[in-house]
Amino acid sequence: MSGISRRRFLEQSLLAAAAGMAAVAGEETVFAAPVKRRYAANDKIQMAVIGFNGRGQNHIDDYLGQPGVQIVALCDADNNVLQRGLASVAKKSGQRPTGYQDIRKLLEDKHIDAVSIATPNHWHSLAGIWAMQQGKDVYVEKPVSNNVREGRVLVEVARKTGRICQAGTQSRSARACIQAMDYIHSGKIGKVTLSRGLCYKPRPSIGKVTGDTPVPDGVDYDLWLGPAPMKPVHRKRFHYDWHWFWDYGAGDLGNQGIHQMDIARWALKRDTLPNSVMSLGGRFGYEDDGETPNTELSFFDYGDAQLTFEVRGLKTDPYKGADIGNIVYGTDGYVVFTSNYGKATAFDNSGHRLVDFTGGGDHFGNFLDVVRSRKREDLHAEVVEGHLSSALCHLGNISYRMGKPTPFSTKTKAFGDDKDAYETLGRMEDHLAANDVKLSDTSYMLGPKLILDPHHETFVRNSTASRLLTRSYRRGFAVPNKA
Repeated sequence: MSGISRRRFLEQSLLAAAAGMAAVAGEETVFAAPVKRRYAANDKIQMAVIGFNGRGQNHIDDYLGQPGVQIVALCDADNNVLQRGLASVAKKSGQRPTGYQDIRKLLEDKHIDAVSIATPNHWHSLAGIWAMQQGKDVYVEKPVSNNVREGRVLVEVARKTGRICQAGTQSRSARACIQAMDYIHSGKIGKVTLSRGLCYKPRPSIGKVTGDTPVPDGVDYDLWLGPAPMKPVHRKRFHYDWHWFWDYGAGDLGNQGIHQMDIARWALKRDTLPNSVMSLGGRFGYEDDGETPNTELSFFDYGDAQLTFEVRGLKTDPYKGADIGNIVYGTDGYVVFTSNYGKATAFDNSGHRLVDFTGGGDHFGNFLDVVRSRKREDLHAEVVEGHLSSALCHLGNISYRMGKPTPFSTKTKAFGDDKDAYETLGRMEDHLAANDVKLSDTSYMLGPKLILDPHHETFVRNSTASRLLTRSYRRGFAVPNKA
């Protein structure tokens, strides 16, 4: 049986029979409940990587270095990327995987145990849902969703199918971050009042095009779009600059920022959405085709604690030693996290260093360990954690997208008596002025304060905001309404 144990052969036969019962209901694909697999000590996890023109290449390299794993399949909507990946894995491992341009064909492959998803954001939830419905475990990159609702469905499908689903927020596996969180949660800095996330990551202009641009040769554009609307391409760089368009990405709040958003929420130890959200910002310093803000402030109210997030896409100095990182404030001190997840430091309120936390981790290894053990509680970033943190990014962007132009010359009273929010806005203004943005004749988008029902993940009496919790899906690529 080509190295496949009799037990595995029987399991795969049962899975094939279950898949044969799959049915199409309207625009949603629904699969029969999969067989739950168990792994013997000598079984290799048969892995597929989906999407690898960027972060997915790191997935490939890591799995090639993991014991007890074999990459048996690769999938990418760009055939040129696919062929390069197949040749690279064959050279490094001595075995050429099966290549798929169509994710649906890959997911029909019953030899695949688990998939690792690093597609553009708009595919993350649907790819994960389809994979789990086909009996496969899932590692899905951040953000795990394009919108709040599909992230919750992703969680529900994981629960219903019993599959393992890990979110790609790798700081959750770093020893330094885990120890720093234990320090915070044990009360060593007193009561936490504010958790601040920073994404100070300069991004250049993506330029402007005068008309539609061609789809690159080798790209199946229908498959690349998947759940997203069929629109012409309107950007110079096809493969990365989708991050700055709402149909596919979430700006840097949901690109780099999701990592720091997850740390910020982790520090607060919250397992629901907040009571309210308000955002402001704009795309400053240049004019280009990007839709998402390169400068954005988001304020989340959790009642007895606040979460504030800052995005800066122009040149900037670090704040309290962090540029891409976090600052968690307690009544008796604060903890600083940086972009190096293997380091964090606790300070007292006078700024004296108290404790250094060090040590990295193996996030892919944690996923593979749990695929074998089936102990979902041992995942460091189980999908519900990824959903909640991704949802915060989407909520911040919803308020921003509902905003109205507000001149910098008019001092806002939108924050009531929240002194920290005004201070944060003031620092943003100073930052823009330092980058030659003339505030006297410039406006920003000031979003409304949106009230949430955090347990039902809905907005309270706001139909416009509620519509942005989900999206319209193309026929054949719809995220189901429920698991």
